[in-house]
Amino acid sequence: MRIIFLLLWIAIAARCMGQELIRKEVDLERLVDELLAGQDEDFNYEELYENLALLLAQPTDINQITAEQLRTLFILNELQIQAILDYREKAGPFISLYELQSIPQVDKQTFERLIQFVTITDQQSMLNRSLLQRILSEQNNYLLLRFDRTLEEKSGYSTSATTASRYRGSAERLYTRFRVSRPGDFSIGFTAEKDAGEKIEWAPDRKQYGPGFLSFHAQVLNKKKIKNLIVGDYQAQFGQGLVLGSAFGIGKNAEAVSTTRRATIGFMPYTSAYEAGYLRGIAASYQVTKSIALHGLLSSRWRDGNLIADSSGTSGITSLGTTGLHRTGREIANQNTVQENNAALVIAGKYKRLEAGIIVHQTKFDKPLQRNTTLYNQFYFQGSSNTNSSLYFNYNYRQVAVFSEVAYSWGHGAAVIAGSMVSLTPALDVALLHRNFSRNFYSFYSNAISENSTPQNEQAWYWGWKYTFNKKYSASGYFDWFRFKWLRYRGYSPSEGNEWLLRLSYRHSRHVSFFAQMREESKIRNQATETNLYYTANGIKRNYWLNADYQATPSLSLRTRAQFSSYDFATHTHGMVLLQDVNFQRKRLTISGRYALFETDNYDNRLYVFEKDVWLAFAFPAYYGVGIRSYILVQYQVTPAVTLWLRWARTTYSNTDTIGSGSETIQGNTRNDLKFQARFRL
Repeated sequence: MRIIFLLLWIAIAARCMGQELIRKEVDLERLVDELLAGQDEDFNYEELYENLALLLAQPTDINQITAEQLRTLFILNELQIQAILDYREKAGPFISLYELQSIPQVDKQTFERLIQFVTITDQQSMLNRSLLQRILSEQNNYLLLRFDRTLEEKSGYSTSATTASRYRGSAERLYTRFRVSRPGDFSIGFTAEKDAGEKIEWAPDRKQYGPGFLSFHAQVLNKKKIKNLIVGDYQAQFGQGLVLGSAFGIGKNAEAVSTTRRATIGFMPYTSAYEAGYLRGIAASYQVTKSIALHGLLSSRWRDGNLIADSSGTSGITSLGTTGLHRTGREIANQNTVQENNAALVIAGKYKRLEAGIIVHQTKFDKPLQRNTTLYNQFYFQGSSNTNSSLYFNYNYRQVAVFSEVAYSWGHGAAVIAGSMVSLTPALDVALLHRNFSRNFYSFYSNAISENSTPQNEQAWYWGWKYTFNKKYSASGYFDWFRFKWLRYRGYSPSEGNEWLLRLSYRHSRHVSFFAQMREESKIRNQATETNLYYTANGIKRNYWLNADYQATPSLSLRTRAQFSSYDFATHTHGMVLLQDVNFQRKRLTISGRYALFETDNYDNRLYVFEKDVWLAFAFPAYYGVGIRSYILVQYQVTPAVTLWLRWARTTYSNTDTIGSGSETIQGNTRNDLKFQARFRL
């Protein structure tokens, strides 16, 4: 009976829509744009975007996917996740992706999004072949070659630049990546990048061997009791990210419920070009019993550090570099000067709907970190070794999810996160989260939800919700109250503040949708100084979005958006951007473009607007000043194995005669950026 039902369902669906047509509906850029409503410049958006893009490029088998993997997609609530898993457990493996539509909790819009990230594969026939045969025959592979540069000359490249500020390399940014992988089986790849201003050179004394950044990984999965083994560069995500967190966790945003909880997804290959957020060495997951698993990592890599030497000649560092730039003499002198070693052990247990784990993680530097003392950083980490331990606990029952993690920096402070997500009705989802971070809690690989850039010196309560009135109308939002018991950067007094967001969405049809969004943040900031006395005042930042998306024809889609901001701090200032996007797709050709007008009174009113870029590249610039921003992106599939991209972006300012500062200064009011990328499937 089930087979007959499925055959009828597939026949009807194929006739009405076609699976390939539905697969083209979901726009990754639009999904990420929805997730990044918070516009927080401290967050590593590029790594999040890349992880989602790779999930889209490498769909996971719906018959193998776990609850934690489903949570990393940020498109399902707890009720939907549990409904999918219950259906699979009771009815057996999915025969077709269209079978998802027979689950009452999976609405049409969710289905159209979900099928982008899942597939159905014949795992058994592939596993009958050797690993080498599977790697050599795998069609899911690509080689990326990327070139980009700013056409105008920056002062750092000028012959008149001082020796200290002159860039040693050329103005081009060069990027290469190769990867071949099969979800649930293996992954092999490498990444190489030369930043603009850097030289490609062989310099063993600085641990540079060609381009400024090189990364490699090899991974195998599900080999009997060895569930995961990675050699090379990787990232780790366990618990709520207090001790080990990756970019699969994001901050406060318009998806106010589904992104509140961090998913325990273990070890993942690191493929980004961001040079500060990864581990290098070996990581493994071993299934001891059906309910208990051991996860361990050993990592050793060199990092950039600002070197110092005291009167006795003992070397130390004042800070760790995160930009990955090695252009000037000073940046080169700080290149790979600090060796960082990491070791961690995770004991994870699972019994029915209960998950729990114990984490112990130690970070050691071969040179002590000795920060330049300021008023706000007196409780920042100092020294050469830090050890954290934590306990995380997750429990799911039907539409209720409870999650928590308690962490402690040995000899220092503690941190706590505890929360719950509940689908109260099929239409209403809510989330409640409490966090409490000591001012002397230290974690170098954390990505927990927080108001500060790191989980430190903070107490807070968060409430998020999402309500779906019907197929056309929905609303979501959050309110976050936070307190800082000690001073923080640019806020030199204990304080408290709050932040809230409200988004109203209307989907008129499959082709027309609108949303309006409001966001307000209130917290103190240093106002003035008088000798050693600092005065603070409350600052209120407000953002407003109005957005309309329209699919004019099967080939042509349009987006119109207006964003406004205001900042009340001593005086009232404001900013705005008006933009029009056009996207055209015809057979093998895709053209995307934007024309935007912007005007802001100051940098406090900068407006972040997501821009389309070449595949696996991310553009989320801050618009500020007065001017015009436009870009055009052309994508052409030459053959099934070769795809080309060309992107040109131009910004013209009417309120300045120079752009940038320091070695990045451009004489004139116009900046042009050109980017070319080629992808080859081997």
